[in-house]
Amino acid sequence: MKKIVSVIMVSFLFLLSACSGGASGDGKGSGKSETIKVGALYPLSGGLALLGEESFRGAELAVEEANKNGGIAGGKKIKLVKGDAVDADAAQAEANRLINQENIKSIIGSYSSSISFAASEVAERSGVLYWELGAVSDSITDRNYKYVLRTNPPASNFSKVHIDFIKNVVTKKLGKSLEDIKVAIAHEDSSYGTTIADEATKLAKKEGINVVANQGYSAGTNDLSSVILNIKKAAPDVIIAVSYLNDSILLARQSEELGLKVPVFIGSGGGHTMSDFKDAMGEKANGIFDIDFPQYQINREVTPGIEQFIKLYKEKYGQEPRSGHSLTNYMGMKVVLDTMDKVGEVDPDKLKEEALKYTAKVGSTVTGWGVEFDKKSGQNKLSQPYVHEWINGELKTVWPENVAVEEPQIGNQ
Repeated sequence: MKKIVSVIMVSFLFLLSACSGGASGDGKGSGKSETIKVGALYPLSGGLALLGEESFRGAELAVEEANKNGGIAGGKKIKLVKGDAVDADAAQAEANRLINQENIKSIIGSYSSSISFAASEVAERSGVLYWELGAVSDSITDRNYKYVLRTNPPASNFSKVHIDFIKNVVTKKLGKSLEDIKVAIAHEDSSYGTTIADEATKLAKKEGINVVANQGYSAGTNDLSSVILNIKKAAPDVIIAVSYLNDSILLARQSEELGLKVPVFIGSGGGHTMSDFKDAMGEKANGIFDIDFPQYQINREVTPGIEQFIKLYKEKYGQEPRSGHSLTNYMGMKVVLDTMDKVGEVDPDKLKEEALKYTAKVGSTVTGWGVEFDKKSGQNKLSQPYVHEWINGELKTVWPENVAVEEPQIGNQ
């Protein structure tokens, strides 16, 4: 009797094993039950969680949309395996966990440059493909790693747009020559803020623009009075600010308290983009510019699919998108999914080879960007930030003209 029971149990276990054989974390297997696991490394708790979560939502929506439409490569479904990377140390630990415990061969992320820099280093050592969909530091792709691809623009592109906007728009609106414009820079001192500030300073010098102050600070500070007073003393025409949410609100509030007023204030993504910034500042947000990823008040003719994205977002999360970070990650994830669809698996070398062949024309994606990866660095060469302005409580795209829905308002806010 014991032998009979044993035989039955072994047969039953074998049957269960055979029935579950279609699902695999490494993309191998057969049939429509197969699931491909992709790591999703974002700051989902802690001080960076607001935009970290917003960024993840974009990738999540792209995956859900693909799965609902039958999956990829003949019916394979994608599963995002989360990793909560609150800082660089956690990013390394979570990347190792995803790779070694979850058997992940492809990771997306990550919003924060310091997190991306650390996690992509782990991925490179492990031969795992790292897709950056939102972090901007140039150093992420400047290392020319074999297994790093980035769909969004680098920080140096933000700096270039800052200087081009000052050169082509601000000087005319203020009636000043380029050499008479005085610019001050206030930036948080992580890789994100420092890269944009340093590059903007270099480009300004090249154009003959006078940078009268360059003030770095910790994003976690609760007092920016010394930074503001130093800038006030320099009496700039333009402030370039690089901030996360909390310090962007602190900078605006303490500037008001200390009487710092400038004709043109230009943020750089992060905090100045979010609806939370507008909610905190009320009418005082009006007139503030922000150079960032594509936002939602934008020329629909060059951003096909944006209405569908907004609809999906509202259905899933019950609110309007909080910033363009979700839109940018949605676009980037669609590139990842398109590439996986063609390859049919998550082999890092095959995906990288296919990605380098991937092209999309400018104005053909939901962000308005094109896609063409630099073969050496892995950077998408056809992505760029745009200039937005808070006008009557709405963040509207104002420059360049091909994506704008309204002209920049300077001197009359």
